[in-house]
Amino acid sequence: MPSLYELTGDYRQVWDMVNDETVDLAVIEDTLASIEGAIEDKAVNIVNFIRSLEGDASIIKAEEKRLAERRKALENRVSNIKEYIQGQMEFANLDKIKTPTITIALQKNPPAVNIEDEAKIPAAFITIVPEQRIPDKKRIAEALKGGAEVPGATLTQGKSLRIR
Repeated sequence: MPSLYELTGDYRQVWDMVNDETVDLAVIEDTLASIEGAIEDKAVNIVNFIRSLEGDASIIKAEEKRLAERRKALENRVSNIKEYIQGQMEFANLDKIKTPTITIALQKNPPAVNIEDEAKIPAAFITIVPEQRIPDKKRIAEALKGGAEVPGATLTQGKSLRIR
């Protein structure tokens, strides 16, 4: 029967295989099967090995959550700072700031349809989804851009900040 030291080395080898994503699961199973020792000892060692993997997976999952929360906080900070720059540029009546390395410009967004009263939208501009009445904003936008009047809808155009 192999010594505890030999078994530990064998299980370390299996551990290394599990961490190597290129190693096929069948190879890991074959290696586990080839480790000598009583079935009870092998089963206990394999369960300890599983618990170790589960622990690592749990730590990684917690870290993923922490990083996702941090990413979201950073994205919100970027958004708030961009809104601040845009507000300051609009207040100063500046459309563009240009340096040798950065251009900051206020640019008009594409016109967007604002549905003020969906009930007033003519049937020609409505897409019927079973038991739903959904205004077709693309067709409404085309009609409004073409000079047509669509009751219950207007065309608005905002601005957004572009950094290149």
